Amino acid sequence: MKKFSLTFLLVVAMLVLAACGGSEETDTTEDEAGGSDLLTTVQEEGTLVIGTEGTYPPFTFHDASGELTGFDVEIAREVADRLGVEAEFLETQWDAMFAGLDAGRFDMVANQVGINPERQESYEFSSSYITSTAVLVVAEDNTDIKTFEDLEGKLSAQSLTSNYAETATSFGAELEGVEGFNQAIELLNSGRVDATVNDNLTVLDFMKQRPDAKVKVVDKSEDAAQSGLLFRKDSGAIVDEANKALADMIEDGTYDEISEKWFGENVLE
Repeated sequence: MKKFSLTFLLVVAMLVLAACGGSEETDTTEDEAGGSDLLTTVQEEGTLVIGTEGTYPPFTFHDASGELTGFDVEIAREVADRLGVEAEFLETQWDAMFAGLDAGRFDMVANQVGINPERQESYEFSSSYITSTAVLVVAEDNTDIKTFEDLEGKLSAQSLTSNYAETATSFGAELEGVEGFNQAIELLNSGRVDATVNDNLTVLDFMKQRPDAKVKVVDKSEDAAQSGLLFRKDSGAIVDEANKALADMIEDGTYDEISEKWFGENVLE
């Protein structure tokens, strides 16, 4: 009987230890995935890791010297600075951006990520820091497409997970997947696609930089879209701190300075 009792107690003890170990592993996994303690982790490590494309001017791109710059890059750097940490950027293609965030490669994404209900189900957004509209771009000699309604049955070059891909398909377009706006323009110029839909600020900047480009804007959406900094779901206090940083930037004029630098006007609303 004593032998049985001793064996029983040993089994119970092992089960308790296993349960405790499993709990610790779960807690560790949650921390590594960027749960409620993300702000503490970022501040302890002194670095905010930010996912961005680096190929999407004027928001995130490399200048003539090779330095990563752009509107979103400067906004993200300022947010990191106000959190008391350094900004570290990891560049990746747009269609891999969300998977990278999910996997914990980044703490945050700064890349003109449009705020929409579908994304809000899976991610957390900061307050909006820019408002823009979609425009329809075609080749200069195209006379068939004059409005978004003319996209029915046409081939549009789009990043497949972008808001603009949804806009194109909502008007009946078929999609040709691309890695970014520059590739979309290349396909448009080569005649391999009929159109592309993108951010009006991106297109205006492109046409300013490339006045010889054989493309034109034929229509502009009446619906404005807002973008925010993107975080994993339940990132907790770091989202609140990012919102505070953005609000302070707007209040003290820093946001206006950055916006004027890149667009010549305030693009918040």
